[in-house]
Amino acid sequence: MRFSLSVLTCALLVSHVVMAKDVPFSTVSTIVAQTTPASDSPAYVQLESQSLLGLRNALKGDASTLTRDQLEQAKQGPQLADTAWLKASGYDFAYKTSQQVGIELLESFNTLPESLKTQNLATVTRINRDATQGERDQALADAEGINHLYFLADALGPTLGHAFLTAYDKGELSKAAALIKASEVSTSAAKKHFSYPRPFLQPGNTIHPVPDSVVIKDNKPYSADGGAFPSGHTNTGYTDALLLAEMIPERFVPLVDRGARYGYSRIILGVHYPLDVMASRMLAERNVAHYLNDADYRQRFEQAKTELRNALEKECGMSLRQCAQSPRKDDPYRSPSMKTFYQFTMTYNLPRIAVTAAKVTVPEGAEVLLEAPLPGLSAAQRRNLMVKTALENGYALSAGQGEQNFWQRLNLHDAVTAAQHP
Repeated sequence: MRFSLSVLTCALLVSHVVMAKDVPFSTVSTIVAQTTPASDSPAYVQLESQSLLGLRNALKGDASTLTRDQLEQAKQGPQLADTAWLKASGYDFAYKTSQQVGIELLESFNTLPESLKTQNLATVTRINRDATQGERDQALADAEGINHLYFLADALGPTLGHAFLTAYDKGELSKAAALIKASEVSTSAAKKHFSYPRPFLQPGNTIHPVPDSVVIKDNKPYSADGGAFPSGHTNTGYTDALLLAEMIPERFVPLVDRGARYGYSRIILGVHYPLDVMASRMLAERNVAHYLNDADYRQRFEQAKTELRNALEKECGMSLRQCAQSPRKDDPYRSPSMKTFYQFTMTYNLPRIAVTAAKVTVPEGAEVLLEAPLPGLSAAQRRNLMVKTALENGYALSAGQGEQNFWQRLNLHDAVTAAQHP
């Protein structure tokens, strides 16, 4: 779909820098509940079941039963991911450079007031305590499926999601599977740098561990080690979701929302704070934009994208545009309420810590993130759209200038929907 200048102008007239409004936790939970196996849509629940079955089979491999040892060692095998193709290409992901940039991007964490960090802990405690069983089940599947792409299917809708899972299991998405997972930049260096204890390690915490009754089914409480800030799992989930969104722009907004939803799962499990997942959203957006602006990476990306789209169209038996459409009652990631959810995850109701107005400065090349879903807009128009739909300044992690300020305020959900539905 292409957009004229007049449509863009209308979109910018109705768009504005967004002041986050506190969303009741009960409202958020109601929205989230529809994105779990407890959804009231049979078609969606069936897709969730297929996704979980695919994950468990992939983890189990040729073994007769699935054990925790298998989970700890499981990665995408050659059947699912063509790592040989990627290795032969010789591309250098320059992880250490991106890791250092990420640390610099998040340095304002060290200047946050203790009162905000106290609220940070109170928020994860509340979400963890009040989570429904369906939310906990989904959070476990998200967490223990980190090395695979099964979790992305539910953001594609029942029809395309089924095609995605089928093609993935057949190894027909192997280039995309390899490239997406290789594009995840580890947060380990940042975790060591900030060295912030996880919620369940804070003195006097009341976090409730969540037993695994879903994937391994051994009822072992889910846990995690290492520092809390930023979230490695969220970085993985958001990176994977955003890259797939760039390959399937017909589902761009639902997939971006899925990245945010993946981060929410980490809070449900009580192993991360809101600030951790907010930071990882920033890192993932920055890293994906960096890679997409690299000509060598882009060449490999286009090869993987072409393979993926061809395979999905074959499985669908129709165009991806048609296959991506589903009735909203069976497609919770297309619900208008996801706008509220996404905006909530940009701040998690944490207060503004500064009120000084600051102009949004879009880093060079950041507009590439909107190229696939809004191909009719020029680079300048996409940059302008990012400014007009940005979160208001002053929320946690938006301190500083330039990139330090921009990535926390970037609202990809609103930027795309403002242009598509002015």
